[in-house]
Amino acid sequence: MGVLAGACAMFLVATLSASANPRLVVDVDTLKVYEHQDIFQRWYPASLTKLMTAYTTFRAIKAGQLTLESPVVMSKNAASEPPSKMFYKPGQAMTLDSALKMMLVKSANDVAVAIAETVGGSEQAFIERMNAEARRIGMTSSHFINANGLPGKGQYTTARDLAVLAITLKREFPEYASYFALEGFTTGKKDYANYNMLIGRFEGADGMKTGFICASGFNQVSSATRSGRRVVSVVLGEDSLGARADESARLLQMALTTTNAGKRSLPEIAPYGETRDVVADISKEICSKQAAKVRSEGRDEAGRQKLLSPYIHEIDRPLKLAFAGLIPGSGDKAAKAGGDVGGQGDTAEIANVPIPVPRPSF
Repeated sequence: MGVLAGACAMFLVATLSASANPRLVVDVDTLKVYEHQDIFQRWYPASLTKLMTAYTTFRAIKAGQLTLESPVVMSKNAASEPPSKMFYKPGQAMTLDSALKMMLVKSANDVAVAIAETVGGSEQAFIERMNAEARRIGMTSSHFINANGLPGKGQYTTARDLAVLAITLKREFPEYASYFALEGFTTGKKDYANYNMLIGRFEGADGMKTGFICASGFNQVSSATRSGRRVVSVVLGEDSLGARADESARLLQMALTTTNAGKRSLPEIAPYGETRDVVADISKEICSKQAAKVRSEGRDEAGRQKLLSPYIHEIDRPLKLAFAGLIPGSGDKAAKAGGDVGGQGDTAEIANVPIPVPRPSF
């Protein structure tokens, strides 16, 4: 018990000394906010953008434009996207169902663009729909320039807007909730684990998405349900995969185990922060040699991410994998197995090491 208590104390100290980056945890049904910090600060969404891509796609399905069995064909434009990606060749195709799994679990940038072209007719037309949908649901300080979250001027959001998006997804499309809760998928030849280290490891975790580029740091939108209570957390700008998982777990646990009496609702929180109209860029802090050294020291001897949170536990069974693959006859060979380069995607931090399995340090 002494060792456990000591580790928990270390976790709390680490949390309290963390830099002041945006974070938020809110009840999905009452909109009561349990904790918030810098939620109006503009931030690069990175692959959290794919939540907006998924929402826009779900809206198209609802409108009868296409179905989950509709083919998504890899174009030359989509195939040229940088990693993280599936490395499929132009002309190869998958169902929209498989494409959504690849985009949301592996964070495949090429598949995200292929989905955008399928739904919108062109990538640009889909981006216009993304921005129109964002405005419609009340994302008041967000703008998208692509469907996958790769860095670029004019792509930004806020913790507040991401919470609005996550809540809208959960309320409007409960039938698609399983896409965000997958532990991983298999193509039949290769398995891919979810980068969200809360899925299957935090009690009640049921989504949603992670993201990373140098300018944004490590981002995560998470959701969890216990005893009928549904909460969503947003964590932006953490310095590692482990840190974003630890902080997400802290926020979710707090919201799931405390009362919301006296808490303000999300619509009641007026914009604040002197720099909220400037998009934060933390590249120097996140992608420096010193930062990389610190992150490498946060792994165990097997290369696995060490987590401090007492609320995250190892999975002691095989991962539950959904199937996602190419449509038979469209070309059964992918060019090569996917990876990530250039420090601009979720896999950049875990290249050449096993998919992280949480190992609490107590």
